[in-house]
Amino acid sequence: MKRMARSHRRKKTSGMNLTSLMDVFTILVFFLLTNTSSNEALEPPKVITLPDSVVETKPRETVTLMVTDEEILVESNSVIATEEVINSEETVIEAIKQAMIAELNKALLVAQAGDEEAAGDEAVKQRPPEVNILADRTIPFSLLKKVMSSCTEAGYTKVSLAVIQKASQG
Repeated sequence: MKRMARSHRRKKTSGMNLTSLMDVFTILVFFLLTNTSSNEALEPPKVITLPDSVVETKPRETVTLMVTDEEILVESNSVIATEEVINSEETVIEAIKQAMIAELNKALLVAQAGDEEAAGDEAVKQRPPEVNILADRTIPFSLLKKVMSSCTEAGYTKVSLAVIQKASQG
């Protein structure tokens, strides 16, 4: 009986050994860090020489107008508080119109001061001014209507609303 009691005293169960578990997690972390790269460019194999590409048309320059809950920004410059526009009875907001005209004039000055090849390009001169409107989905349409009216009054004939495109369910 004494012998069994001594035997049970000596057989204290040890805690769980976490060393091997930590090794596995360390290897897993290194694996995830090395295989999750933000580099989206596809590197061609050295045995393949890819052809060079030349872009004929330059990307279109557009003005960005952002509507937040607090303010309306044209090219990241605050123009007017959103609450003022919501409370306004006018369909054309003069502050937005003036900011858009200023951006249009700035774009015309850049086109005139640019190199002669770009300034002489008829397609660039005849392209209608464009504006991209970024607005939160909670912004009321009456506010967006006032913003779009102000843009068209300023001379912007192509007004686009930025959205997130999802695949169709059909």
